Amino acid sequence: MNTLTSVLLLGVLAACNAAPQPAASSPAAPATLKSLDPADLDAFIAKTVADQHAIGVNIGVMQEGKVILAKGYGLANTSAEAPVTPDTLFAIGSVTKQFTCSVALQLEEEGKLSFSDRVSKYRLDFVGHADQVTLRDLGNHVSGYRDYYPLDFVDRPMATDWPEEKVLATYTQKPLDFPPGSRYSYSNTGYLLLGHITTLVSGKPFAQSLQERLLGPLGLTHTRFEPTRGEPGLAEGYTPIGLGPAEPSIPEGLGWIGAAGGLWSTPGDLMKWDLALIDGQVLKPASWQFMTTPRALSDGRSSAYGCGQSMRDRGPVLVLTHGGGVSGFGARNAMIPATRSAVVVMANADWAAGVLDTIQDAVLAKLLPVADAPKVSGAAAKDVALDMLRQIRSGSVDRAMLSDEYSAFLTPARLAVMSKSLVDAGDVSQAEAGPVSERGGLEVSTVRLLVGTTPIRTLMYRSPGGKIEEFLFNRR
Repeated sequence: MNTLTSVLLLGVLAACNAAPQPAASSPAAPATLKSLDPADLDAFIAKTVADQHAIGVNIGVMQEGKVILAKGYGLANTSAEAPVTPDTLFAIGSVTKQFTCSVALQLEEEGKLSFSDRVSKYRLDFVGHADQVTLRDLGNHVSGYRDYYPLDFVDRPMATDWPEEKVLATYTQKPLDFPPGSRYSYSNTGYLLLGHITTLVSGKPFAQSLQERLLGPLGLTHTRFEPTRGEPGLAEGYTPIGLGPAEPSIPEGLGWIGAAGGLWSTPGDLMKWDLALIDGQVLKPASWQFMTTPRALSDGRSSAYGCGQSMRDRGPVLVLTHGGGVSGFGARNAMIPATRSAVVVMANADWAAGVLDTIQDAVLAKLLPVADAPKVSGAAAKDVALDMLRQIRSGSVDRAMLSDEYSAFLTPARLAVMSKSLVDAGDVSQAEAGPVSERGGLEVSTVRLLVGTTPIRTLMYRSPGGKIEEFLFNRR
């Protein structure tokens, strides 16, 4: 028996042996995204925000170059009871890094720097290990420089203002965490230094380069670099304290964030930014390729990170993503270049990964095209999967639907175990189809369900003729 089958059958047996939970203790069913229709998006996001007790969320969804939703949810400021609007600015944290990389790449296109240069070329006497590290190492997060911001709260030194040079001197002069190029390890220190170098070679403050090169030409009128917290139009950031009320977050001091994460923006502006990158309005083709090509480490592994962009390249198409977080804020930006689509989510609280990732992943699943799956005769995969569950629950399956091998696998004893596990678990209260893909010439599909209080996942393989070659389910 292969490993996958063993795992799935163990899940079925566990479901069979587990005692059903009383209905009174059943958790509320999580929100499911039915489609990319604006009404379905709105309902899904509103329920997710409520379920996860988010303070404020701002979101934008773009499909094939057209914005289909841009809306705020919850509060931008709790004391003022000010609602989030599409124009409310949120801190986007490390999503800034793709802007920083773009400024540096434009300077490289103009011959003012090279990502192949070692840091030592720029005669920064306060920077350590400068003869070992290249600008490319900085942009790829493989420099070995100690990250100055690994914690999820603002420590006492970071709460005070430091000159940027002091931050860089303090952290670049520590021993390298590893030889440059041998490991991927996220380092805000590297991006603060990359931004500092752009200032040296351009002769302009980094904020000015951002405005003149990117924000102004692209019309990003709702994007600002390091504004003062509390200014009109900005959301307030919050820090939850355990399971109690959230309190206003303690901001980082001046000099700490800069080119590593100092931008504030809106989903509308970030979608405009994504489209400009995809359409070649920001970088020349060679620079765009550099930004979107993962670094090969010295032992041959892939870093899955280019320059300001993380890559998800195992699905049907390339997805470029980046998260961000500074004190009191979190953000996600994901784009699909092949279809000119994107989803942007922002929240004004620390540790907001739950609401950010739930929304981003659900929307991405709907935006992604089918992965070259074969055309299959018969009903849609989700409908067939639900019908199979119904038949298995009843203990009687139409074997004309099944391939010979799966029919042989589904012995009466196994069918009885599966049937009892479903009956014991309870009724199906929700069902959400996952993406459809291909393997071995077969359609591969999944459905996520809630059966009683038990979340389960089905896995089904179908031939082009519609025969079910495999149907398994387990706890998720």
